[in-house]
Amino acid sequence: MIQDPFRSMIRSEGVLRYRDLPWRRTRDPYIIWLSEVMLQQTQVPRVETRMPAWLDRFPTVQALAQAVPSDVLDAWQGMGYNRRALALHRAAQCVVEDWDGEFPRETRDLVALPGIGPATAQGIRSFAFDLPGVYLETNVRTVFLHHFFPDVPAVPDRELVPLIQAACPAAPGAAADEIAPFAAPQDDADTPRAWYYALLDYGAYLKKTLPNPSRRSAGYSRQSKFEGSRRQKRAHIVRMLLAARDGQPAGITLADAVVGVNEMEAAAGRGPVECDLIAGILADLEREGFCRAEDDRWLSV
Repeated sequence: MIQDPFRSMIRSEGVLRYRDLPWRRTRDPYIIWLSEVMLQQTQVPRVETRMPAWLDRFPTVQALAQAVPSDVLDAWQGMGYNRRALALHRAAQCVVEDWDGEFPRETRDLVALPGIGPATAQGIRSFAFDLPGVYLETNVRTVFLHHFFPDVPAVPDRELVPLIQAACPAAPGAAADEIAPFAAPQDDADTPRAWYYALLDYGAYLKKTLPNPSRRSAGYSRQSKFEGSRRQKRAHIVRMLLAARDGQPAGITLADAVVGVNEMEAAAGRGPVECDLIAGILADLEREGFCRAEDDRWLSV
């Protein structure tokens, strides 16, 4: 059982360290979903600067669903994994086609959408709909590792889940027999939305002031180096495809891709790459829906 002193401390820390971020000023599930996906890719300041331009371009889930994939990819450039952009696009289409443009509220329906996992689903549920659940995000993980597993290495998430669930307040207005397995709210302001914002802000503070506790999670791993990697070459080819959309003729050839990647490699002081590697990347991109082959050229979708 999570005791009230712990919950009171987290709420106090949350008020003390609260960050007034644009996506916290709304309950629009579309904007909250975007923030969740973007924050999985990059840091808060970058999301703050990039989200307004995204919303100017795709102000609603309907606008995103109606966009062509290459426009979505173009808007996503510089935000990390390009697969997430295509998943965003497909998920938006599903919300429009299957849910009449209204985001579902149940976890099982949200995780059925492309690119939405349990944490993103609960982020939408908590921040848009004030529904309780297990929001197992890195800052939340940090708090629970720090307070309940000090100095314990390789803590699996299954050890954290019941604690996170028991600490989350029930939905506002829940009857007494509907509260379990969640915590009884301490007052009217003690809601899932406010609780998880407090955990996020306190967890961010802990990571700045202590050796990152989340590294003691059994699932923690460092991301592989980007410079010189296959991922970097993929990203560069995607940018080449986008830049060649309006060319005469449109698209790029395998030779174009090889030249472009080797120019990037040479600028970084690295040697040329094999043509077979670039051909394999183009084949992967075509299979994953980033481009299509037409005669001897590849065109952005």
